Amino acid sequence: MFTVDIVQQGAWDMPLDSMPLAAGYLKAAIDADADLGGQVDVRIRNFRGGVGLPTMARELFGERIPDVVAFSVLGWNYRNFAALAETFKQLNPRGLVVFGGNHVANQGERIFREHSYVDVVANGEGEFVLRDLVEYRMTNPGRLDPKGIEGISYRLEDGTVETTPERARIDDLDIIPSPFLTGTLPMLDGAGNFRYDVALMETNRGCPYKCSFCYWGGAVGQRMRAFSRERIAAELDYFAYHGAQTIVLCDSNFGLLESDEEFTEDLIKTREKYGHPRALETSWAKNKSTRFHRIVQDLKAHGFKSSFTLALQTLADEALMDMQRKNMKVNKWESLVDWLSEENLDCYAELIWGAPGETVESFIEGYDQLATKVSRIAVYPMLLLPNTSYVENRELHGFVTIRGENDDFEYVLANRTSTLAENLDMQQFMFWARIMGENQYLRHVWEPVRHLAGLTQSQIIRSMMKAAEASTDPAVAEFRQMAPVIAESPVIAAGLRRLSATPELNDFLVEWWRTAILPAFPPQWQGFATELYAYESWCRPIYDQPGVPLRAGWRACTEDGEPVFVSEPVDFSYPVAEMLASWADVRLREPVPDPCSYVFRAIPGYSDHLDNHETAAHYVATAERCEPSADQ
Repeated sequence: MFTVDIVQQGAWDMPLDSMPLAAGYLKAAIDADADLGGQVDVRIRNFRGGVGLPTMARELFGERIPDVVAFSVLGWNYRNFAALAETFKQLNPRGLVVFGGNHVANQGERIFREHSYVDVVANGEGEFVLRDLVEYRMTNPGRLDPKGIEGISYRLEDGTVETTPERARIDDLDIIPSPFLTGTLPMLDGAGNFRYDVALMETNRGCPYKCSFCYWGGAVGQRMRAFSRERIAAELDYFAYHGAQTIVLCDSNFGLLESDEEFTEDLIKTREKYGHPRALETSWAKNKSTRFHRIVQDLKAHGFKSSFTLALQTLADEALMDMQRKNMKVNKWESLVDWLSEENLDCYAELIWGAPGETVESFIEGYDQLATKVSRIAVYPMLLLPNTSYVENRELHGFVTIRGENDDFEYVLANRTSTLAENLDMQQFMFWARIMGENQYLRHVWEPVRHLAGLTQSQIIRSMMKAAEASTDPAVAEFRQMAPVIAESPVIAAGLRRLSATPELNDFLVEWWRTAILPAFPPQWQGFATELYAYESWCRPIYDQPGVPLRAGWRACTEDGEPVFVSEPVDFSYPVAEMLASWADVRLREPVPDPCSYVFRAIPGYSDHLDNHETAAHYVATAERCEPSADQ
């Protein structure tokens, strides 16, 4: 039996597995091939982000030494997979190592120069490339000159690198066997629960835009190709049958195509049949059309949770020009935010720090301008990704970069419009901004502080940073040291976990609010402002670590057959929830005490999903007016 291992590793060390969608496609394509059927044993090896090399080596090579190892490579696992390739070659010198994925496509010269243990690099969609390579290796053991296979680079024994003609994109996507409907990917864990953090699926491939920083699936500036409605509906049914709560689409512009409305119809029917999924996350179309509006309204009408993304990246005209995004309709974002607000739907925005054409001043100005409408802003450090326009024009833009310590991303440290010193300061800012704004540790306070205390969102964050620098509390000092040179997502998740699990850090923030923010409110508003922060604290998700008691005032119970966390009645002197809901009017008049009580509810599972700010947002607690407690 010819043996093949397909290896994936997620970006983050999460409590739940990430679905190995790419590996599932690859295995399904080999298993379905009539000429290979019964002759090849394909296994998927799926690792979480925190798994170390010795553990991966044991899992990969402890039971058997495969004939082929195919690695699904992205920036975060490139170095680990190169090390595993070296180990594999020591165990099986005649074995074949294949690298595939966006991070290595068209990068054969560099890959082979750095890693002599890699034999083949796939330069495009890999489903049938790997199938053809397996068939070639079976019929040509020990040889490697597959010049008849399109879309690959490979190295001959004399070190010469050969690259075959580009392989045509797969036009009829339904010829790729479904990794779900074929049973290729297991759905349940040993306890019978859905085993992944979210259910990943594609409804189409490709992207019509050519943003300078992006290489979406190697198909930028191309016509989008869709899977059939029948197949997608069957996959949705399969996920729901196995209890998936959140669907995440790997599509570039959901809401752009007519088929996206059909998908929404089928998603709603699936929910009506099974009671779930309950949430949809995706990369929304950059230009929000009437179709987008209809989809959003349909999802809202049927109770779906979702995060609506303003993928702006920058508000600076010069940077937009360099990004090739100057004329996108997404830049007219204010009216969209107003519409979402009118529909009572939440959204968040994306910005990138480090783009050429952006300065510290323009970035902060744009950040604060955006925050007047959208306080939840995801701020990402600029990366130079292979095959992008930024990489092709790196000298023009004056990029200074550094490779990650544990990954292979090129992080921008300076460019023609920002210095190294400015960048290092902004990375510190991003650490705090991403935790407090993007991950919504603070949700409700931004607008009242801006209107009544005159502080912008960036000023609030800077105030918090200043207080942390001055603090002598050991817990705060340790947290402060977590702020990285590069504000990448794993560090943000680690900081948020530390913040959620350390009561002393919450005490520090309460004191910061009392001493730095509260005095900036007009005297007549300071009573409300005190309770505003208390309300904020009750609205945070419950960090439900196994074996750790819930926060004081909370209990676990069941409502309508579903697990839920419920607080005891909490007394307030002001109706904070109602005041926030009518803030545009409330802020114009002096507050009047009106004692009331709220019960807060949150769904369990936040600690399993904290690493992803989109899904984590589904776990925030909500307030419901109740009868006053006996103490009020």
